[in-house]
Amino acid sequence: MNELILNVDTAAGRLDKYIADNSDISRSFAAKLAEEGSVFVNGKTADKKTKLKEGDMITVQIPEPEEPEAKPQDIPIDIVYEDDSVIVVNKPQGMVVHPAPGNPDGTLVNGLLYHCSLSSINGVIRPGIVHRIDKDTSGLLIVAKTNEAHESLAAQLKERKALRKYYCVVNGNIKEESGTIDKPIGRHPIDRKRMAVIDGGREAVTHFKVLERFGKYTLVECVLKTGRTHQIRVHMASIGHSIVGDPVYGIKKERFKTNGQLLHAKTIGFKHPVTGELMEFDSELPEYFVNVLERIRREATRFI
Repeated sequence: MNELILNVDTAAGRLDKYIADNSDISRSFAAKLAEEGSVFVNGKTADKKTKLKEGDMITVQIPEPEEPEAKPQDIPIDIVYEDDSVIVVNKPQGMVVHPAPGNPDGTLVNGLLYHCSLSSINGVIRPGIVHRIDKDTSGLLIVAKTNEAHESLAAQLKERKALRKYYCVVNGNIKEESGTIDKPIGRHPIDRKRMAVIDGGREAVTHFKVLERFGKYTLVECVLKTGRTHQIRVHMASIGHSIVGDPVYGIKKERFKTNGQLLHAKTIGFKHPVTGELMEFDSELPEYFVNVLERIRREATRFI
């Protein structure tokens, strides 16, 4: 059991909201803990709606998280390539890569385990996973079926020898035809659920190239040299061109219903861990991406 203590220094409204605004705990989880009798104000159990005042002390008892275990599930998977060592899959938007608290099943790993065996290097919840893409990012992933393949692929990523090319639609008209964003990324100092460009962060390098311009929007190709969490999303936002549909780093009022950022892992390349053959795979842009792109393109041509 972990314990979180918060001291209220101003009048601060509802208890559950204050906890969410001042910790990594979500408001819904804070409310759930309060309902279970695990939240105290000045030593007494408190309701989630309790109104706080200056000087109150909040104590939150947080149970140890249950470590989920990935179990095989019969889930359709778009397999682009497969042999005895590796499998390349095209992940749809909305699918989580591996189980985690809040997403115990229905993930890509659950589906892969039903289909084949995976490397054990990353344990029981991330077997075979060499690199990840966000839930609402679609596109290509390499997955290792053996430990030997896993080690080889992980080394290629670490040494920046693997190719990872993404397409995205960003807000605004990028002036340059191409460029490199070399800005360190780390956990946001206040909002711990976000990443940010910060001094002392880990090195992060993204190369970008403009593919098509639409006045208020730009279609961009991004190539990763490093693989930090949310890297492309953070980097593009840092130069004033957030990805369309991004609920975390994008603009507040989006015109398009996208269910997430317009970001697709389009091309992936690596050296086969057994044969040494250079392999490269490309994917079509998914329907959700194409639909918005066509709408933007039609609107742009009206003003030409």
